[in-house]
Amino acid sequence: MFDQAKRELIVGKKKFTFFSIKIIEEQRLKKLPFSLRILLENLIRHYDGEVVSEEHIKAILEREKGKEIPFFPERVILQDFTGVPLITDLAVMRDVAKKLGYDPKIINPIKRCDLVIDHSVQVDFHGSDLALELNIQKEFERNRERYIFLKWAQKALKNMRVIPPGAGIIHQVNLEFLADVVRVEKIKGLGNVLYPDTLLGTDSHTTMINALGVLGWGVGGIEAEAVMLGEPYYITVPEVIGVKLSGKPKPEITATDIVLTITQVLRKKGVVDKFVEFFGDGVKNLPTQDRATISNMCPEYGARCALFPPDEKTIEYLVMTARPKEHIKIVQTYLKENLIFQDYSSEPEFDDVVEINLEEIEPSVAGP
Repeated sequence: MFDQAKRELIVGKKKFTFFSIKIIEEQRLKKLPFSLRILLENLIRHYDGEVVSEEHIKAILEREKGKEIPFFPERVILQDFTGVPLITDLAVMRDVAKKLGYDPKIINPIKRCDLVIDHSVQVDFHGSDLALELNIQKEFERNRERYIFLKWAQKALKNMRVIPPGAGIIHQVNLEFLADVVRVEKIKGLGNVLYPDTLLGTDSHTTMINALGVLGWGVGGIEAEAVMLGEPYYITVPEVIGVKLSGKPKPEITATDIVLTITQVLRKKGVVDKFVEFFGDGVKNLPTQDRATISNMCPEYGARCALFPPDEKTIEYLVMTARPKEHIKIVQTYLKENLIFQDYSSEPEFDDVVEINLEEIEPSVAGP
């Protein structure tokens, strides 16, 4: 059955391959939260009867909470504080491979890996137009040895990108530049394959990318390194809590007011280690920037992720951040074809639902 999931999709004049979740009855699919649809596609695409079996796919469809399933994130994002030890491990493995008579160049991340240098900055200079330039210069002086090592890693390792100091905070760089939403990968025998962008990161606020409809969250260094080397990340079928947003925020209400209210409500509800997914007409009144604030605060209310399924606001954000027009068309076409695009025509079935009226949110102050 799952061998029949491979389909073709024409976008413009180009032909792509994708793995359709529509091999499952459509009405049944529409009851699944979007986060589970992404996990379902991930399992179907990696189905081999061994590592991924029919039992795993059935566990998602039947919502067998507590059942362990493999998850294959498509990339790993690191920051320099937690990421350097992982790159050091790869360097050591290369040394060992060379001593054993192997070509050290065979040691590389299997999954795409992005390391953003943003955790080494210190403020030595301020109150001056030259403050930024002087602080970056000081940062390079302090971290010279580490940065030389990371520059070597970018040149020597395949599937490794290093974003240099001064480019921005990791989560913002991920949101504005690194995230594809839908990835295009050339695979031997399949051609150009489309699939949802998913990731794990070595920072707890990796969940900020959920605002763009990209499923991902923070993990420890050992788990991230295993994924880098092609191993699946095992999770249990999650309980999915739907947060139904209605209304439109008052003009004076900021994203901070909204996220502090949502955090208060979800802490009372209890969503630790659960998936949170936002739905309802109120979602359409939140631009991606506000959604990013809400998803970024996911660790503060304890959920594993806080997903805003891809919708028209997602496409608008991709346009605003100057993603290639051709890729934006691919994103839109693929997500709609594979039922991973939120058109608000129906509501998934969640394990529990929390309702929040955005019109009732008042200005907030966070205190001790």
